[in-house]
Amino acid sequence: MTIYDISEKAGVSIATVSRVLNGSSSVSERTRQKVLDTIEQYGYTPNAFARGLGLNTMKTIGIMCADSSDLYLAKAVYYIEQKLRAHGYDSLLCCTGYELESKAASMDLLITKKVDSIILVGSNFVYEKEQDNRYIAEAAAQIPVMLLNASFDAPNVYSVLSDDYTSMYKATRQMRAGGIEDILYFYNSDSYSGKRKLSGFLAAMEQAIPGTGPLVEFYPGSHEDIHAMIRHLEAVREKGIGFHGVIAADDTLALAAVKYARAAGYRIPEEFSAIGYNNSMLTGCCEPELTSIDNRLETLCQHLITTLLGILEGREMPKKTVFSGEIIERGTTRRLRGGTKQNS
Repeated sequence: MTIYDISEKAGVSIATVSRVLNGSSSVSERTRQKVLDTIEQYGYTPNAFARGLGLNTMKTIGIMCADSSDLYLAKAVYYIEQKLRAHGYDSLLCCTGYELESKAASMDLLITKKVDSIILVGSNFVYEKEQDNRYIAEAAAQIPVMLLNASFDAPNVYSVLSDDYTSMYKATRQMRAGGIEDILYFYNSDSYSGKRKLSGFLAAMEQAIPGTGPLVEFYPGSHEDIHAMIRHLEAVREKGIGFHGVIAADDTLALAAVKYARAAGYRIPEEFSAIGYNNSMLTGCCEPELTSIDNRLETLCQHLITTLLGILEGREMPKKTVFSGEIIERGTTRRLRGGTKQNS
């Protein structure tokens, strides 16, 4: 028996059950009694979620991250931990790897530690097959589950994400507007976010050149091996496939594209353009500096924590919030319409 079961059987929302458990005065006496009668009827014992509402709370949040060596994920964990600490919460971090079995095991472990909620950092925790997401739904039946940059529709699951589809669509359109037509999309992930980015690129290219197969390359290697990424692009060229622009799914891949172009003798941005994603510290690690899409990571993390605190206080909070990204133009692109130019 979980708080979700109680809300269903009493015919009220989870937030209403949490208000009753927390002794809130914003619930009518009739509704309060209905919830209390249901709790008594089914012998429900408030678990970690109820404790998170003020009943012997552990004041601890579980954080799951696939790979803390990834720049984007590491920065997200940093922002989340800082914001939790500012509100008096501790955190437990599990670096799960990318296998479903390991993610489910980490979820179970955090629940046994009586955390008040679990935050899933990154989009690789959500799968296409419904049964593969069961571990999230089962955890959410006990405590709130927060998703950063992914979306999953289930009770007690809340999503805060960047509009990766639109950001990539706009970047592709704007690179073409800058005079680059033979654009290669370079990516390394089939995660929820990865698929949204790819879809945005494909939609923009189909609109520009209907019926023409776009240039798409998947890089399967380590996200830390920039030289391997460069070799991958060189192998594409050796197949006779020409391209004078690269839009990449992250800044590491785009940095490799800039190095590839330099080695091939292209002038940047006159003869070759590149756009990265995440607007990370890597944007300043090449010459010229890298144009990148800022997915507003700190804003996402701040909103996620605000949403979580509202849930733990028993307030109704939005199930899904989407933020728009922004192109930050630097030296690897010609002046793009609609972007923001950042001086070095």
